[in-house]
Amino acid sequence: MIRKPKLTALEPGPQDRLEPEIVEYFRKCEEKLGFVPNVFRAYAFDNAKLKAFILMADDLMLGDSGLSKTEREMIAVAVSAINHCHYCLTSHGAALRQRGKDPELGEVIAQNYRAAGLDRRRKAMLDFASKLTETPDKIEEADRAALRQAGFSDRDIWDIAAVASFYNMSNRMAAAADIRPNPEYHYLVRERAEAAVAAPVEPTSQRAASGRAPAVASASPRRRSSRGE
Repeated sequence: MIRKPKLTALEPGPQDRLEPEIVEYFRKCEEKLGFVPNVFRAYAFDNAKLKAFILMADDLMLGDSGLSKTEREMIAVAVSAINHCHYCLTSHGAALRQRGKDPELGEVIAQNYRAAGLDRRRKAMLDFASKLTETPDKIEEADRAALRQAGFSDRDIWDIAAVASFYNMSNRMAAAADIRPNPEYHYLVRERAEAAVAAPVEPTSQRAASGRAPAVASASPRRRSSRGE
């Protein structure tokens, strides 16, 4: 029997104190995801903080960017792996499995992205995000130059840094407030899709390089990334 996770050490405010737009957002989460992510409930003691968190997260992960949505989830997972963030590794690991339609790749990124056989672009992206997480004082022009050589624009580099920075903050807040992941995350996209089983197995490195990614349900509609998923 799975132990019901503790939501957070900080008690969220009662439902009747939530502003109508937040209540509607939670309703969309229930409709599209089947549950309200615990991180939102943890922020629900303060409408302003919750709205700021949602707006920032949605803009970074779903808004216009030269980074695909799959690549942004890769950054979230790689950063959370370094920080050993139970909540974000579980929730964004599930999102990466879902967006990439590749449980194997999602698991490897969560464990050690260097073993995933990534193409040059994505390897450079995660190398930068990892260095920014572990030794931000050692970031220098050579690190940005490596990203440009891998095909990233200066705006892309900003987006890589913004996503990495956001999840470093989120990892620390999850640890401080003892936010536990919804149990549902553990079971999402753990099996191969029927089409994948029927088709010849493609090496992980080729799947990673292909950039394939399906659309997934979002709690709120946003503009598509310029690189699709």
